[in-house]
This record gives sequence, C-alpha cells and structure tokens, in this order.
Amino acid sequence: MSALDLPILARPAASTPEIRREIRMLTRRLALVLCCLALAALAHRLHAQAEPHAVSTTPSEMRWSAQGGLAMAGMEQANLVGNPSKHGPYTLRLKFPAGYKLAPHTHPDDREVTILSGTWYIGYGQQFDEAALKALPAGSFYTEPANVAHFIAIKEPVIIQVRGTGPSGRTFVSPADNP
Repeated sequence: MSALDLPILARPAASTPEIRREIRMLTRRLALVLCCLALAALAHRLHAQAEPHAVSTTPSEMRWSAQGGLAMAGMEQANLVGNPSKHGPYTLRLKFPAGYKLAPHTHPDDREVTILSGTWYIGYGQQFDEAALKALPAGSFYTEPANVAHFIAIKEPVIIQVRGTGPSGRTFVSPADNP
C-alpha cells in the first residue's frame, strides 16, 4: 500500500507543494459534485414544470372573481390555466359589463385574445379615440403586442379569452387613468 492510499491524516508528512496539490484536487472534486447536484436539481425542476397536465372545464365549473391578476372594478376574471401574475403561460377569461371603458394602457407580455360573446371595441394608440375603435363581434381574434398602447369600449356585455406568458400586468399611459 502506498502513502497515497492512506487517509490524509494517516499519511506521512508531505511537502507544501504536495499538500497544495491535494487541496486543489479535493476542491475540484467538491466543486464537480456540487455542480452535478445543482444540475440534477435544475433538471428535476424543469421536468416538473414541463410535465403536461390535462384541463377540461365546463362554463359552470369556472370560478369567476372580481379580484384577479387583470380584473378591475366592474370586471370578472376566471383563470383557466396558469396565473398571469407568475412566470409561464396562462389562459384566462374576462367578463365586462355594458358601458365599460378602459383608458389607453399596455401589458408587458404579448397576448392573444378571442371574443367569445358580445361585441368588443378596441383601438390602438396613446389617446382614447372613439373614431379609432374597431368592432370585433363574437368569434373575432386580435393581438395585443407587448408594450403597445390600446384602449377598449364595451357597449354590451362581453366575454373574452386571453392567452399570454406571465408575468403580466397593466400600465396606463396616463397614471391619472389608473383606478
């Protein structure tokens, strides 16, 4: 058995360069083990996030709430998949009452919107302009690119479905418009 096969404390005294080399080797091994553990934990977390789960919900099973990531006074929101306030994809539905108006605002994420019922009126720009509103009846689709100002008018009750990748939010062009 050589001196290198003995535990460190049982070995004969080594010269300073040998001790330094041994310490460097142990440090590298420890760093490698820690990197492997961190990589395994990250892989596990990513796998858990990517693991698919099925969702099937009837309208009567949806939980509507006046308080939500995007709902404001007078609106109701139902989160179908994900959460708009957290990282990752989300799909939600929003109900608007007749007479509702939303001043020019932006969202930090790209969003895709489908009008499920009623007629939705949307315009793009920094100022609310009734003449710029486009009527989108049920079945219509439009996009809200990230950080592009848009405004909304509701003339009859409307339900929309919104798809995006959070975290999302709303920033009014004019802070005075923030309720």
